[in-house]
Amino acid sequence: MNLGILETILREGFIYGILAMGVYITYKILDFPDLSVEGTFPLGACLCASLIAAGVPAWIALLCSLCAGAIAGMITGLLHVRLKISDLLSGILVMTALWSVNLIVTGGTAIKQFFGLPTIFTSLPASLLPERMGFSRKLYVIIVLVLLIKLVLDWFLQTKLGLILRAEGDNDSFVTGLGVDSGKIRIFGLSIGNALAALSGGILAQVSENADINMGKGIVVLALASVILGSTLLGKTKLKPTTIAVAGALLYKLCLQVALLLKLPSNYLKLLMAVLLTGAILLDRVKSRKEARS
Repeated sequence: MNLGILETILREGFIYGILAMGVYITYKILDFPDLSVEGTFPLGACLCASLIAAGVPAWIALLCSLCAGAIAGMITGLLHVRLKISDLLSGILVMTALWSVNLIVTGGTAIKQFFGLPTIFTSLPASLLPERMGFSRKLYVIIVLVLLIKLVLDWFLQTKLGLILRAEGDNDSFVTGLGVDSGKIRIFGLSIGNALAALSGGILAQVSENADINMGKGIVVLALASVILGSTLLGKTKLKPTTIAVAGALLYKLCLQVALLLKLPSNYLKLLMAVLLTGAILLDRVKSRKEARS
């Protein structure tokens, strides 16, 4: 495996690691199968690309992607909590609506390009780094962003609000007994999860300097497989949940890259993604049964 392939694995693995941290909040903490991330991921990419193409600074464009994802997650939560629509259907409704929203954002084109324009990798403070230090500047910037997001999430999950959020998924009656609106906590958690999904999409768009409204297809499977794979293999360690989610994304990306190195046709990658998710779920189930017996 040459250095270029290794950098691709690390770069995309860390970007999807941000997505996995968001899905960890919705799927593992809130026990909410949120399909809206399949719309918020490309939303973050399309909005970021369109804003940069319009002359907006790259870091501000990325922040706008984060906020847009949070709003989309909030809508999913409102549909579920206030309108009493099921979790799966709420996510599907938002995901479907975001398809049109993404087209509107990109001006009706499926692909939005901004080649040669400033990105977070060519703007301050990243521009102070050398273009290459073994790996490219892009990888180092992505690693720093992932570490910052991980540290902020680790800190937040230890705060009072973070502990309430973690309790919401386990026992919402307990949260209600504390005098806290359980629904608001659920909406807040969905906002965080989708904000991270959109942020991940925005970073990926700036890496490739273009965004595609179809780039969200299969992203739910990727994110869930990353979370389940990481939890199954590293769940018994003392690693933080955010670290496990990022590690799962890296492992998942490694599996896909190995498949490409083995000359597996690209048309089969979606099938491989489904197989990997199925395998991760079965492995997690077997592990849970062994723990129950012991």
